[in-house]
Amino acid sequence: MDAVSDAIRKDKGHSLKLLIFDLDGTLIDSRLDLANSVNAARLHLDMPPLPNETVYSYVGNGVDALIKRSLGNGASERELARAKEFFLDYYRAHMLDFTTLYPATTESLQRLAAAGIQLAILTNKPVRFSTAIAEGLGIAPLFRYIYGGNSFEQKKPNPIGIETLCKEIGASREQCVMIGDSAVDVQTARNAGVPVWGVSYGFQPESFALHPPDWLGHSMSEVADKALVR
Repeated sequence: MDAVSDAIRKDKGHSLKLLIFDLDGTLIDSRLDLANSVNAARLHLDMPPLPNETVYSYVGNGVDALIKRSLGNGASERELARAKEFFLDYYRAHMLDFTTLYPATTESLQRLAAAGIQLAILTNKPVRFSTAIAEGLGIAPLFRYIYGGNSFEQKKPNPIGIETLCKEIGASREQCVMIGDSAVDVQTARNAGVPVWGVSYGFQPESFALHPPDWLGHSMSEVADKALVR
C-alpha cells in the first residue's frame, strides 16, 4: 500500500469513501453541443439563434428548465413540448460532436479509484445521455453509479440523489463529498448535509459568489490531490 492510500485509511471514522461528481461543467465541457442543440430547437420553431454564452448560462437545472429559459417566458406549453422533443432527438445524435473531458480528468479519476474511493455521477442531464457520454469518453467504468435528472422523483438541488448514493455506498455524510461547478451543486450538498467542493473552470463559477463551496479547485488534478490527502 502506498503512502497516499495509507493516509486515506488511517482515520477509519472519517476517511473519504465517496466522491459525487456533477457532469456538465465539472467532468465534461459539453457547452457547444448543448448550445447547438438548443439553437436547432429554436430554428425548428422559426426562432433566431441565441448567443452560445447565453445558452451556457441556462444549463444546470435539467432539460425542462433549459428549454424554458431558451424559449423565454412567452413560449406556450405546446411550443415548449415541441422544442423539448426536437432538442432531445437532436442532442441524442450530436451530444459527442464537440464534447470533451476537461484536462487530466481520466488520469485524476483513475488515481482516485486506485486509492479505493468510490466514484459516482449525479447530474440533472437525463441518465441515458449521461451514461452514453461517459461511455463514449471512456470514463464510465470508473464510476460505481451514474444518476441523471430522471433517476429520482426530484432533481438537484433536492438531496435525494446524494442521500441515495451515501446509503448505497455505506458512507456517512462526513465520508462523502459533492463536486460541481455551480450553485446548484453547492445547494444540493448543503441540503444533504455533506461537504462540497467547487471547480472554477466550469459553466457557472460566478454563481459561487452567493453560494460558496467549502473549497475551490482549478483543475481535476487539484481535486484529486485534495481528495487523496483528506
